[in-house]
Amino acid sequence: MKIITLRKGLVIAFSFGALILGIAVYAATSVTIADGTYASFEPFGGAPASTRMRTLTIAPGELLPWHYHSGIGAYTIVKQGTLIVEDGCGGDTVYTQGQAFIEPAGRVHRGKNLTAGDVITAQTFVVPVGAAFSQDAPGQLCGRPVNENECRHDGWRRFNFPRLFNSEADCIQYARH
Repeated sequence: MKIITLRKGLVIAFSFGALILGIAVYAATSVTIADGTYASFEPFGGAPASTRMRTLTIAPGELLPWHYHSGIGAYTIVKQGTLIVEDGCGGDTVYTQGQAFIEPAGRVHRGKNLTAGDVITAQTFVVPVGAAFSQDAPGQLCGRPVNENECRHDGWRRFNFPRLFNSEADCIQYARH
């Protein structure tokens, strides 16, 4: 009984200390459904690729950390609840149960559950073998233009991840590749 009480005390102390220091403690739970490997994946020039299917449960009131996905991005379905995805370039998009969407590769974003119930998503990732499915970003960054139109009319100036652009033409060339 003393060991359980001691563990509870340590968990509470660690959580309180993390809160004081500004360290985020996340409650989201990721459950891998299956992992697999493609011997040859055409979108990666025929190189081998890893794929993962998972569910992600986001607790009420939770804000996920800023992050981005490698490979082809994340194909996501909201199984339960209402998910808000905040784009690092600005703006929120709301997705409800049954809606599917793509989190584009390299685009910095974070999920938010501002409701009183859990949000559950199902996701599929495909990345080059050895690459991470998801990577933390150092904060809110405007990452990787999704298409040429985001570069037009001085839009190129707002992108700061993974690099800055010198001009609209530079941004458009990057978006095309």
